[in-house]
Amino acid sequence: MGERITGGCQCGRVRYAVMVEDDEAYLCHCRMCQRATGGVAAALKQVVSDLVTWTRAPDLYASSPSARRGYCAKCGTPLTFEYVEGSAKIDLTVGSFDDPSRFRPTQHFGWESHHAGWLDTAGLPHRRSDEYQPLVDRWEKLRDG
Repeated sequence: MGERITGGCQCGRVRYAVMVEDDEAYLCHCRMCQRATGGVAAALKQVVSDLVTWTRAPDLYASSPSARRGYCAKCGTPLTFEYVEGSAKIDLTVGSFDDPSRFRPTQHFGWESHHAGWLDTAGLPHRRSDEYQPLVDRWEKLRDG
């Protein structure tokens, strides 16, 4: 049996709940996903379309003649990828889930457009947001002022 989990856009205008059967997700490196997300790959979780309920449906963009992408027109959050016809599934962006940490990548797609230098970044220096003083100062100023 699956588990009902929730997600949505950054501003909260578009929200969803979905039944998921597993924690498997994938990275799509195709040029359309790179452009649609502004990243080097899109992290996606494929689910059955009929298992997704929306409190407000996402706005849709026809990214090609055969596919469309859901997003929030207010804040710009990319939310979905789906074929216009011929599929009972939809891909939700992993980052739009309320708890994206549960998912793990199990495959790559669109490999012909991958950027190898961005795949293994484990050896790079790490910095937490709350350790970057200019950011902390900005948030404190907003909170206090």
